[in-house]
Amino acid sequence: MSRIQEELKITLQLLKKEWKEDLEQYRLKTLSASIADKQKDGICWYPVQVVKTKVGLGDRLIVEIERGDSRLSHGFQSGKTVSLFSNFSDGAPLRTNGVVNLVKKNTMVITLMGHEWPDWLQDGKLGVDLHFDEASYREMEYAMQQVIKAGAGRLGQLRDVLLGQEAASFTAGLPLVFATSHLNHSQVEAVQKVLAAQDVALVHGPPGTGKTTTMVQAINETLQRHPQVMVCAPSNAAVDLLVEKLLAKRISTLRIGHPARVDDQILEQTLDAKIAQHSSFKDLKKLRKSAEEYRKLGRKYKRNFGAAERQQRKQLFAEASKVKEAARHLEDYILYDVFQQNQVIATTLVGANHTALKGMEFPVVFIDEAAQGLEPATWIPVMKAKKVVMAGDHCQLPPTIKSYEASKEGLSETLFEKVIDRQPEASWMLKVQYRMPELIMRFSSEYFYQGQLEAAALTDAHCLSRAEPVMEFIDTAGSGFGEHLEKDSLSKLNAEEARFGLGLLEKLVERIGVGCFQEQQFTIGVISPYKAQVKKLTELMEEGAVFEGLRELSDVVTIGTIDGFQGQERDVVLISLVRSNEQGEIGFLADTRRMNVALTRAKRKLIVIGDSGTLSSHPFYQQFLDFVAENGLYKSIYEYMEF
Repeated sequence: MSRIQEELKITLQLLKKEWKEDLEQYRLKTLSASIADKQKDGICWYPVQVVKTKVGLGDRLIVEIERGDSRLSHGFQSGKTVSLFSNFSDGAPLRTNGVVNLVKKNTMVITLMGHEWPDWLQDGKLGVDLHFDEASYREMEYAMQQVIKAGAGRLGQLRDVLLGQEAASFTAGLPLVFATSHLNHSQVEAVQKVLAAQDVALVHGPPGTGKTTTMVQAINETLQRHPQVMVCAPSNAAVDLLVEKLLAKRISTLRIGHPARVDDQILEQTLDAKIAQHSSFKDLKKLRKSAEEYRKLGRKYKRNFGAAERQQRKQLFAEASKVKEAARHLEDYILYDVFQQNQVIATTLVGANHTALKGMEFPVVFIDEAAQGLEPATWIPVMKAKKVVMAGDHCQLPPTIKSYEASKEGLSETLFEKVIDRQPEASWMLKVQYRMPELIMRFSSEYFYQGQLEAAALTDAHCLSRAEPVMEFIDTAGSGFGEHLEKDSLSKLNAEEARFGLGLLEKLVERIGVGCFQEQQFTIGVISPYKAQVKKLTELMEEGAVFEGLRELSDVVTIGTIDGFQGQERDVVLISLVRSNEQGEIGFLADTRRMNVALTRAKRKLIVIGDSGTLSSHPFYQQFLDFVAENGLYKSIYEYMEF
């Protein structure tokens, strides 16, 4: 067995360790836990009421529920698998599974898995549990096993190239078909790199460098050479964004995945929708209805009947089977036709093994946000590829891993990182960013990207006003703003810092003017690494009449964790770092890639609030403090004591 096969075996063991830890954490939260405990842990809503029900796309059953208390934090979000239950009966709860479409404050929309409404749905005493879904782990395990044992076929060749055992090969440069006037020099070169690659190409896209624009151009060029490609990403949101961009270029795209996990804007591109829109779908429904009617008639006969009745029952079931077989053939034809009509098949990494894609191969598989996908998940679409193109930024957020041990032992290293390290000639970095002024960009460029990033000329105009500085660091050292632990979540918060930060934004809005914010459609992002701080900031925004200016702009103010802001931008960003203690402990602020994300979200103004005494214990933050001091961006809390 080769060295890389041994390496992959270790990765498989780490995946199993992660699987076990994830399941164990779920069991600890749910096993023998009361509903009240599960509510505190954010994995249960109870009681809930049914607001409305409807039949959606593909005859799927959709239910909207509402809970009374919206103050408790929770882990429910779009795409999660849940279990809707009823405690109305005396026995064990009655349950049916579903997928979350949408969660907004105290309402949740769920698509149920079955095809019949539960008869207990209107009985009351309803609740929803967050469900542990092992299907993704099974798909990843299967993919790893296939990659390990792959022989001389294309999968084995790709495995050896991706992991550095064989050199990646390239052809001579090919002429581009489409105009590239909207692309910069590094984007054009990245597209050429993709076309020239025979095995693998990587597009390294730092913040604001137009990675998605480059990918769409590369996909469009590739489609001039091949009739169909696959496009993947780790999350549904990332897939949906790519689909939107492809549709804008009039590229026909089929979105594989549960409609509940797909953005409403592109529901019409889902497999369910395109099957329902097919010219033969009415005939398919008729056949299915006819088969069910034959079965119902056959089931009407009781056990005690004569030979004639037995024969009639046999004929009815035979007819049902015949019609069902005809329906299956028609469904196969519709599926084939739908796939033939689309140039791009789009799905998540795990969704690449969808039953509708069984046996399919693609000349090129594009994987966006590849630096956020676990290696075992990334191998799933690779199994269907003749050539792989990955795009991402390994200097931003890594995949989320539950097992500390698995992470430290290597599971946190993605396939994207391995390829960029082992096949450097296959990668190309985008170097011109269009989001932020050079001053906001500079620290990240120097620390993470060897100073190679350039700010596009248009970013000179990215400011709120010429009198307003684009970046500030406010030092809370000596202010008495202390961190503390939220007991329920064990997350850190700093209430004084939160209030001070919102006060700063309030004063900023006063200086610039609410009218100007509204007229220019400026957006505001309030970011913290800690969920408890996000919760506190949200509460302060909602209570009383403290921040009237901000509340007038509530529709453009977003408060969230750093992870929630990955891939997004806001005109104004305020970062509350929270940590303030005499021991110099900064916890997971030490994850510098997470801070890279936070520091690169702002388009016109960045405000960072933190305690220099605590932060300076870490070399990254010491360098950041040196940077703000050298560039005149440092301010002390004492300059703002009126807050």
